[in-house]
Amino acid sequence: MEENQRDDVYSKSVRAGKRTYFFDVKTTRGNDLYMTITESKRKTDHDGQFVYDKHKIFLYKEDFEKFIEGLEETVAKIKELKATGNYPDDGPLDRKKESEGSGTHFGFEDL
Repeated sequence: MEENQRDDVYSKSVRAGKRTYFFDVKTTRGNDLYMTITESKRKTDHDGQFVYDKHKIFLYKEDFEKFIEGLEETVAKIKELKATGNYPDDGPLDRKKESEGSGTHFGFEDL
C-alpha cells in the first residue's frame, strides 16, 4: 500500500455558515487510527484577497470516548440552558473580568 493511501482513511467536510469543519481519519506508522478536526474560516486580508484561517485538533483513539462524552455533555447543557433561558448574560468569565479590572485577558484555566 502506498504511503498516501495508508495515511488518509476517511474525510468528511461540514459547511456551517462562514466556517467549514473537516473530520479526517488517518493512520499512524503503527497502523493505529486517529482523527484530525480542522476548522477553516474564509477571511479577506488587507489587499482584498481571500485567505483561510485554520485551526486543527488531533484526537487519538485512546481519547475518543472521553472526547465524545465531554462533547455530548456540553451540547446537552447548552440545549438545557437555551430551553430554560436560565443562564446569566454575565457568566463566570465576565464576572472574573470585572473583578480584575478593565482588561480582557483570560488564562487557559478560565476556559
